[in-house]
Parts: sequence; C-alpha cells; structure tokens
Amino acid sequence: MMNAADIMTREVVTISGSATVAEAVKLMKDKGLRALIVEPRSETDPYGMVTETDVVYKVVAHGHDPKVMRVYEIMTKPCVVVNPELGVEYVARLFAQTRIRRAPVIQNGLLGVISVSDILRKSDFVEIPKQLFLEDRIEVAREEARAICKEKGETSRDCAVAWDTVEELKAIAADQRRQKQPITR
Repeated sequence: MMNAADIMTREVVTISGSATVAEAVKLMKDKGLRALIVEPRSETDPYGMVTETDVVYKVVAHGHDPKVMRVYEIMTKPCVVVNPELGVEYVARLFAQTRIRRAPVIQNGLLGVISVSDILRKSDFVEIPKQLFLEDRIEVAREEARAICKEKGETSRDCAVAWDTVEELKAIAADQRRQKQPITR
C-alpha cells in the first residue's frame, strides 16, 4: 500500500507570514507553484498555507494592494496536515471531506507536500485498487445513510435501505470478529 511519503513532493517552498502578498505571488510565479507553505513562528506554532485562490479571492477581488497586504492576512492557518505514513486512499478521502487540494506532510517537521496531482500522477490506484477495510466501509455507509435520510426523509424507503446496508456490513464485521476468536474449552 502506498502512503503519503511515497508520492509527496519533497522540494517544498515556504514563506513567512509577514511577507507581502506581492512577494508570495512572485515566488509562486518564479517556482511555478499554486501554493506556498507558511512557516510557523515558533516550534509550537502550526504551519499555514497560502494558495493562488487565496490571493485571487481575498486580494485581487477586493482591490487590496498586494505590496501592502501580508500573507498572514489571507492564509489558512492552521491548515490540514498529513502524516507521512497515511495511506494514499485515506489522503484522498481526507481531501474529499475537507475540500482541499494539497496539504503539508509533517512528522517532527515539514517533510513535503502532497496534492491531488500527486495522487493522480504518482500513486498506484489504477494498477492496484485498494479495498477499504470493512470498518471504513461501515463508516462510509453511515455517512451515505445520513445524507440520504436528510435529503429524502427519515421515513423514506431509500433511508431504510441505506440503514439496512449499514446493518449488513456491521453483521459481516461481527461475524469476521467471531471467526477470528480462538475457541477455548
């Protein structure tokens, strides 16, 4: 199973939160990047991130002067971070749930950055598709059941069918646990 460390980009470009947005834009242009990691101010301070979207939505769209505005005024901090040992499919799920496209990979410091492009281009999900663990499938089924019931109503047939799926998966999991227990006499 591939993990974040296997596909992350190791060459990371960082910037200080006190830098101007103009400096951040120049760095992004020079390096051909869509985002920069914002350095923590101290060991206990979290990492941040500033993206091209932040610049466009928070500076350009409002007519702010990028030579005056500072990165810390538009960045996301703290940002979602990824453990280097996290499996690629879990990184993909984290990105989907949080609606982000990239995250710093951190373990005792900044190791790299992982993005949706890294997942698409570098992972082996096409060659070796991963089946979710049964517990994860149960959680996904629960989330889907909640969404269906919210949309179609708690008493709808679709809601009942969705919760039946959850119960079937839970029964399979219970049976698997029972089969793994040693027989004692």
